[in-house]
Amino acid sequence: MASIFNSLLQATNFRNAFLRTLVPSIGLAFGLQVATAIPSIAFQTERFFDISGSVTYISCAALSLYLPTLRARFAAAPGAPLPPFPSLLQSLTSKGGLNAWNWRQVLLSAAVTFWAARLGSFLFKRITADDGKDSRFDGIRESPPSLLGAFAAQAVWVSLCMFPVLAINSIPATTLAALPAMTITDVLGVLLYVGGIGFEMTADAQKTQWLKEKKEKKHSEDFLTRGLWSKSRHPNYFGESTLWTGIATVAAGVLASNVGQAGVGLSGSAIARLGALSMAVVSPAFVTFLLFKVSGIPLSEKKYDKRYGDRKDYQQWKKNTPVFIPKF
Repeated sequence: MASIFNSLLQATNFRNAFLRTLVPSIGLAFGLQVATAIPSIAFQTERFFDISGSVTYISCAALSLYLPTLRARFAAAPGAPLPPFPSLLQSLTSKGGLNAWNWRQVLLSAAVTFWAARLGSFLFKRITADDGKDSRFDGIRESPPSLLGAFAAQAVWVSLCMFPVLAINSIPATTLAALPAMTITDVLGVLLYVGGIGFEMTADAQKTQWLKEKKEKKHSEDFLTRGLWSKSRHPNYFGESTLWTGIATVAAGVLASNVGQAGVGLSGSAIARLGALSMAVVSPAFVTFLLFKVSGIPLSEKKYDKRYGDRKDYQQWKKNTPVFIPKF
C-alpha cells in the first residue's frame, strides 16, 4: 500500500505547486464518491449520499494540508530522520514556517471541516428519520447510471467548492510567512463565514424545532413562516452562499497578492491576478448557481407551490418574504 501511495505522489509531483495539490485532491474526491456509489447502486439507496459528501470535503481538506509533508517523508533517504508533521495548535498563531502552516491554511481547512461535519451529520440524521428516502432521488435510485451520475456530480461539487482552500494549501507555508499577520480581506472573510454558518445553523435549528413541534401537535402550520423564515424563504441557503463567500474572500486576498502569485506559480500580471481571483470566486459562484438553478431553491419552491400554491396565506408569505437575501 505504501509503495502504491508513493507512486501516486510521484505521478502527481508536478512542477506547479497548485497542480501538485489540485490533482491528488480531485482524484481523492472522485475516488471516495465512486467507492460510495458502488454499494449505493447495489442496494438502490441514497442513505449515504450526503454523509459521503461531507467525508469527501473533510478528506480533501486534510490531504491538501498534509501533502507537502507526506511528499517530504516519502522522499526522505532510508534511515534519515523523517520531517515532522506541522503542529495544528502552533499553526493557529503562526505566519508559517518549516514546521508550521500559515494560520490561514489551518483556518480555512477547519472552516470547511466544521461546515461539512455539521451539515453532513444534520442531513444524515434527517434521512435516517425519513427511512433513508430523499425525494430528490425519486426516479434516480433505481437507475444505476443516474445514481452514479449523482455521485459524480457530487465529486464535481466538492472539487469546485474546494478550489480556494486547495489553492491556499498548495502554497508553501514558508512562502506565506511573507504575508502580513492579518489583512482586511482576512477580517472580512472570517466575518462573512461566521455570519453565514451562524445563519445556516440557526435556520436549520428553527426548522427542526418547528417540525418537532408539528409532530407533537403543538401547532398545525403547513409551512414555516417564523424566525429567519419570515425574513427569507430560504435562509439556510443564504447562509450557505455567504459562508463560502467568506472562505473565498480570505483566499482571494492571498491569491491576489505578490506572495500568493509567486506561491501558485503565476506571473503577477493583471491577467494572472484575475485568474487567481477566479480560483476563489468559482466556489461561492458555483454554490449559488446550484442553489438557484439546480437542487436548492427550484425543487423547494416547486414542491411548496404544488402543495399550497392556491392558498392566500402562502401567496401572502411569498409576496412579502424575499426568496434569498433576508429583509429585516
